[in-house]
Amino acid sequence: MKHLLTLKDLGPEGLQEIISLAKKIKFSPQDFSQALKQKTLLMIFEKPSLRTRLSFEAGMTKLGGHAIYYDTRTSPMGSGKESVSDTIKVASRFVDIIMARLFEHSDLEEMAAVSTIPVINGLTNYNHPCQILADLLTIHEVKGELKGKSLCYLGDSNNNVTYSLMMGAALAGMHMKVGCPADAAYAPDQKIIDDTSAMAVAQGGSIRIFEDAHEAAKNSDVIYTDTWMSYHIDKDAERARLEALTPYQVNDVIMSAAQSDAIFMNCLPALRGHEQTASVIDGPQSVVFDQAENRMWAQNAVLVNALS
Repeated sequence: MKHLLTLKDLGPEGLQEIISLAKKIKFSPQDFSQALKQKTLLMIFEKPSLRTRLSFEAGMTKLGGHAIYYDTRTSPMGSGKESVSDTIKVASRFVDIIMARLFEHSDLEEMAAVSTIPVINGLTNYNHPCQILADLLTIHEVKGELKGKSLCYLGDSNNNVTYSLMMGAALAGMHMKVGCPADAAYAPDQKIIDDTSAMAVAQGGSIRIFEDAHEAAKNSDVIYTDTWMSYHIDKDAERARLEALTPYQVNDVIMSAAQSDAIFMNCLPALRGHEQTASVIDGPQSVVFDQAENRMWAQNAVLVNALS
């Protein structure tokens, strides 16, 4: 069973295989146009989405298959009238693969435990592996071999994107630097730091945490940030978050500290003037829309791999 709940499920070799397959599909899509003929993907959404829905649905069509959009707000599972387990046991009888975008990672683990078909994590509060596969594919396209490259992430670092990025960088043998406030509300959990550091060392990479954004950015090949106002953030928390995170804004000064040919990434959505300036995200070093497109190609590789 080829579930993808976190990037740990792939391991270093599996990660490289997915990136290699994604590149093949992207550059020769006609060779894979019937790869998933008559296969059906069920897409379960608890959280709103632009890129996740469009990339999975369009991607499944390009592979010759079909995707079903299922909004839990209008379902028995979402209303609490049917358990997660029963929902997935039924769905497994009708479709070939499931992608779920959920609030709680524990619900995803419950799905995988009872499913008789592959389950893919489309995002949970703990992990977002498909996004990071797209990120690593993008870095590979621009920078070549991932091993040994330096990636700097700045901003709120106690979230699913940061944790997945730490895992992905570690498995790829990259050197990842996280720049964030020392406050536990914004810093990675120590267990995540310990786990990913051990994974990184095993692959010749490293994970380091910085409180100073400029120091974190120094000589980096990639500068990465994410929205400070995720879907779950209360509007009332905006002022406090801006005050805490403004020192980690990616601007021209931060970009000048990185390598001269460094690229800028944001998994989107993005607010200009918050986590990055307009001059950076709309500038020549930005690859954010290539990164967004690569969600589809990376996920197509995951789908083909899971159903092969």
